[in-house]
This record gives sequence, structure tokens and C-alpha cells, in this order.
Amino acid sequence: MRIEVVRSGGFSGIPAHAALDTAGRPDAGHLHALAEAALAPGPPQAPTPDGYSYDITVDARTVHCADPQLTHPQRELIRLLLDEGA
Repeated sequence: MRIEVVRSGGFSGIPAHAALDTAGRPDAGHLHALAEAALAPGPPQAPTPDGYSYDITVDARTVHCADPQLTHPQRELIRLLLDEGA
């Protein structure tokens, strides 16, 4: 499974991008479950001035989400990828 996170917006406007392939990873099962949960629709996304917006793509399926309305799975997946893959 390929998981990709793209961050845009924010006060400085500096984008961030990270991607990983879960093949062969010991935590692949956890990442698959987290990715599937992150693709589930969350609360309505109202624009937040200077807030971050994210595109989470899992095997060609993309969800758009934004701070502060991220679901817990979205927030965790974003943290894992941007901390690890940046």
C-alpha cells in the first residue's frame, strides 16, 4: 500500500510532502488500518485562516482535510508520515 500526505497552507505557506510504501514493514497492518480509517469522511471542513490543509492519498484514493477538524486517524497518519518521511 502506498500512502502519501501533502500539507499546504499555514502561516508560512511552506508545503510538506511525504510518502511511504508499507510493503515489508513490520507495522504494515497498523498502517493499513490507520490509512483506511483516515479515508473515512470526517466532520465538515470549514476553512481556517492560516491553518494547514492536507491531502491524504492511499492507493489513488484521496481525502482532503484540514486543521483543526482532523479525525484522530488522520492526525496520527499525518504525524507518522511527516515526522518519518519529511
